[in-house]
Amino acid sequence: MNPGPPVFPATKKSGYSVWRRFLPWFGGLLLVALIVVGLWPRAVPVEVALVTRGPLVVTVDEEGMTRVKNRYLVSAPVAGQLRRIDWKAGAVVEAGRTVLAVLETSGADFLDARSQAQAEARVRVAEAAREASVAQRERARAAGKMFTADFQRLKQLFAQKVLSAQEFDAAQMRATTAEEDERAAEFSVKVAEFELQQARALLLRGQPGGGAEPLVLASPISGRILRVFQESARVVPGGFALMEVGDPTDLEVRIEVLSRDGVAIAPGARVMLEQWGGPEPLAARVRLVEPSAFTKISALGVEEQRVYVVADFTDPLEKRPTLGDSYRVEARIVTWETASALRAPAGALFQRGNAWQTFASEGGRARLRTVRAGRSNGLETEILDGLHEGDSVIVYPGDKVIDGTRVTPLIVAGH
Repeated sequence: MNPGPPVFPATKKSGYSVWRRFLPWFGGLLLVALIVVGLWPRAVPVEVALVTRGPLVVTVDEEGMTRVKNRYLVSAPVAGQLRRIDWKAGAVVEAGRTVLAVLETSGADFLDARSQAQAEARVRVAEAAREASVAQRERARAAGKMFTADFQRLKQLFAQKVLSAQEFDAAQMRATTAEEDERAAEFSVKVAEFELQQARALLLRGQPGGGAEPLVLASPISGRILRVFQESARVVPGGFALMEVGDPTDLEVRIEVLSRDGVAIAPGARVMLEQWGGPEPLAARVRLVEPSAFTKISALGVEEQRVYVVADFTDPLEKRPTLGDSYRVEARIVTWETASALRAPAGALFQRGNAWQTFASEGGRARLRTVRAGRSNGLETEILDGLHEGDSVIVYPGDKVIDGTRVTPLIVAGH
């Protein structure tokens, strides 16, 4: 009996057939998986910042210009031949001693009755002006003495932490303002005395034999010559401007702001002066917001209503020895400040309708939140409600970020 052909197990062949049968399905599933992975929304890279608590200062930033507080324009009191003026801008002058100009004229113009009456009237006006300036000086001295004593008392209370910082700053501002008013009143007295001397000299020249000597114009104040308008010898009419003198160390700052910003600025507000050429900012206080605005055309051709804000330096002269008249400065006027505010970057907030919103980064997702915003200085905004200290917010989220979007923080910035 012949045995039949040997029978081999079909395990390998059947397994290979199964693999060939399901290979297209595996390929299709792999292709679908790759497509799904490719189309799956990726996490959007975003810049985030932390919501922190700290000081917040709101300012009005504008350009300003320094100017001498008390300046005097020396002019020819009568017509005559002006001798050449050798003085240059910056020269030091002393009140009543430094001869600024010499004017040669005769007394013939003052011999008629009309001119004589006018000269006598000018003397009486000058005497009244001097008496008024003296009374103003005494009143300024009394006010300065009172405010200085009051400041010294409040200074002790502030050192004992019984007085608030706001009340201490107000007292300091009153004392500083009173000191400046006293200095200005003293300057006014000197100018009034100079004008009285000039008026008496003119009246004397109207008398017979009174015009033989040249008319000498002495400096009314101690300081420096700011500008010389006429150097060469020439015939000048009465009232012709010759030069301008003042004290360049007695400076103030005039800042030009928009009228809508000027409404929010109060006298006594703190001012920081930057970009003036020195290593550190200078401190000043607002003394006056002028009540009348003016129209100015901006660089873009837009009409703007602007107003001048005048501020006094509070830093000592040693910090600004080279700062002079009509120098440009960058002024930051404080309109509101607090030592502790919950703050977030201004770039993290956006407005929809009447509500302020932001995107918070939570667990790799962007979550839309509605917040209540307070004051802002352009860089940081006060948060009144809707966020907590330590929250991460997305800065400048862009159109790709919506509520629930997967995000990848790139920068974690505190402020």
